[in-house]
Amino acid sequence: MTSNTTTSGDIAPEKNDFIRSIIREDLASGKHAKLVTRFPPEPNGYLHIGHVKSICLNFGVAQEFGGVCNLRFDDTNPTAEKQDFVDSIKSDVEWLGFHWDGEVRYASGYFEQLHAWAVQLIEQGDAYVDLQTLEQIRENRGGFGKAGVNSPWREASVADNLERFSDMKAGKYADGEAVLRAKIDMTHPNMNMRDPIIYRVMHAHHHQTGDEWCIYPMYDFAHPLSDAFEGITHSLCTLEFEDHRPFYDWVVEKVGFANPPHQYEFSRLNLDHTLTSKRKLKRLVEMGVVSGWDDPRMPTVAGMRRRGYTAEGLRDFCERIGITKADGVVDFRQLEFSVRASLENTAARAMAVLRPLKVTISNFEEAVAKADTLKKDTVKAELDGDVLWLSQPKHPSLDLGERRIPFTKTIYIDESDFEVNPPAGYKRLSPENNEIRLRNSYVLKVDECKTDETGKVIELIASIDEKTLGNNPEGRKVKGVIHWVSASHGVDAIVRLYQHLLLEDDEIDHNAELHEKDRLDADTDADTLWIKQHLNPNSLTTYHAVVEPSLREAAAGERFQFERESYFVADALEHNSELPVFNQIVSLKDSFKPE
Repeated sequence: MTSNTTTSGDIAPEKNDFIRSIIREDLASGKHAKLVTRFPPEPNGYLHIGHVKSICLNFGVAQEFGGVCNLRFDDTNPTAEKQDFVDSIKSDVEWLGFHWDGEVRYASGYFEQLHAWAVQLIEQGDAYVDLQTLEQIRENRGGFGKAGVNSPWREASVADNLERFSDMKAGKYADGEAVLRAKIDMTHPNMNMRDPIIYRVMHAHHHQTGDEWCIYPMYDFAHPLSDAFEGITHSLCTLEFEDHRPFYDWVVEKVGFANPPHQYEFSRLNLDHTLTSKRKLKRLVEMGVVSGWDDPRMPTVAGMRRRGYTAEGLRDFCERIGITKADGVVDFRQLEFSVRASLENTAARAMAVLRPLKVTISNFEEAVAKADTLKKDTVKAELDGDVLWLSQPKHPSLDLGERRIPFTKTIYIDESDFEVNPPAGYKRLSPENNEIRLRNSYVLKVDECKTDETGKVIELIASIDEKTLGNNPEGRKVKGVIHWVSASHGVDAIVRLYQHLLLEDDEIDHNAELHEKDRLDADTDADTLWIKQHLNPNSLTTYHAVVEPSLREAAAGERFQFERESYFVADALEHNSELPVFNQIVSLKDSFKPE
């Protein structure tokens, strides 16, 4: 279950957004005896960060006000839906820390009832079968400022419409030959009220109902009626559905629900550098731009889980951005802030060298031979042959146990920690500043720099101050501390660093990612071109790194802070003891400060 604490450990104040205010008033007035919400995804892709906001709201308010939240799949388009998507969505909701009421529900479980309601509308004169082509229907709907044109089939008799709808159900029409439309007003200023299609012919296998049906309800018909059938009290959705609310109200009223649910809209989550169009995310997968829906660069919940984001961090992020009616774009660094805060007091520390530079310690044997005689307040050391084993806590403030770090004659440091011609303000190793502290061990001094024929530094010859194991040097102050790994005992590893998948945010039109329900005419070529134009070619950098040997035994999904680098997670799919694989979660620091 979720809690009311933030990632900093503070008790979160009572939330008081406009939706919660409405719920409080409705419960206090007795309008509703119990709150019932729902999370109604379409199983046509994986959940993304935008869905997380909706999940946290729908499940969150149900938990806060002693109500229940249903998980219902609005599975009305079998050509785009898969059982794999159903399974992944259920897993994501549970991983985020939420639990739905009763069994998982499906709109397809209501197909018989939805069909009966469609027949009822025909009998009432509120629906008719249209035999125009889809292109003719689209053209005759008109546009903003231009009235639509009535279908030539609009005034057919109830008997004729019932027969044609029966023929649709019996499979006597091919796909696109016949549709059932609500009979409302072709001059209505709201395009969603211009006799919208509510059933279409689709000879397609359904992941739940098999081949039982060849007609399927449209989302905008099935969704409100499913809400009403389940007794939903507050139907919470994002602002792009605001124009659909008149039809939502129309259909539940025409069917005859005495106490129908009310739809409330809140602003969708627009996150900079982040794509939240399932259609375009699917295209990324199809093009091979990413390795799959769970690629760590993807904004899907599966991708964020594999990236190492925590459920606690995602919930904290959603709490911080709040619920409003005002659209805007959220700074991606705010998401990273919440994730980073959740990792600070949970992730064990370790050392990893991403760009190894060899360092040979010329006085290693004579220096470490005296290790047992030194006063070591912060370092535990044990000499075993040619290895000095250093014991350090896995976390500076939490009791997570200790790790043993081998210190040997040859070590690796990161090549960025030595510069022949250092820039201004550089505080690591250079010919001028040739002394530095090695993390958890000695002060090291560079005596010689070896280069190859191109001038690239390939090895440092250095010495250590034998009196500085766990102690400060006498008579001088050493600036800077760097991390390192034993060359002989270190473990080869794959380490992946990430940048944003998309280029600068000012090139992304978030408004273009709005409502895509029941779109059957997506322009694949246009999506492909858009992706190629906006893709960041440097979104993934892979390093063949060397890590301390304790990381060989890391469990898949285990998170670490690689000191002086970033937070990382052992990859859920590819990590193994022979060749560990780590994905960057988030940087150690950022200039972002939450309000």
